[in-house]
Amino acid sequence: MSNASRYLQYLDTPLGRLEIAANEQGLTHVIFCGQHAEQAANKNAVTQQATVQLLEYFAGKRHEFDLPLAPIGTVFQQSVWRLLATIPFGQSRSYGQLAEQLNNPKAVRAVGGANGRNPLTIIVPCHRVIGANGKLTGYAGGVERKRWLLQHEGLPTDCQLNKDELAAVIHTRQAKTQFLT
Repeated sequence: MSNASRYLQYLDTPLGRLEIAANEQGLTHVIFCGQHAEQAANKNAVTQQATVQLLEYFAGKRHEFDLPLAPIGTVFQQSVWRLLATIPFGQSRSYGQLAEQLNNPKAVRAVGGANGRNPLTIIVPCHRVIGANGKLTGYAGGVERKRWLLQHEGLPTDCQLNKDELAAVIHTRQAKTQFLT
């Protein structure tokens, strides 16, 4: 993708800084990035809409996103991401349930792999996917962020984080994602 068609915007959230990227077709990625990521002035209508909708989500005023999406991935990944987008706010699914919905019950690991490569965190709610036993499993942004997002949506999780613990986790995860920016 050429720089002329790449638009970037950054948003500070309760869980750390998000990098919001788009092209002319729609959002290409929304990822947690390091706090040292440069503030970009190359915004477009899609990145601005995404920023507004994410702020509404974090304020508890939005349960669904209405944005044009243009993530880059394989046909299988795209099918998993479309399915993730159908999981309602405040609900969760297991990897096995998603594999069943794809009519491929043996694809549990492949579904997990595609879920882990979701480039549109929060917008395409990969955080709503949990283990078959109800336990939280991996999340590219860190399990603590996943726990916060699920609790924000009213889902019970196995433990609560206090503000200091969450801040420490975010700092550590942000440091680990510096290479993404």
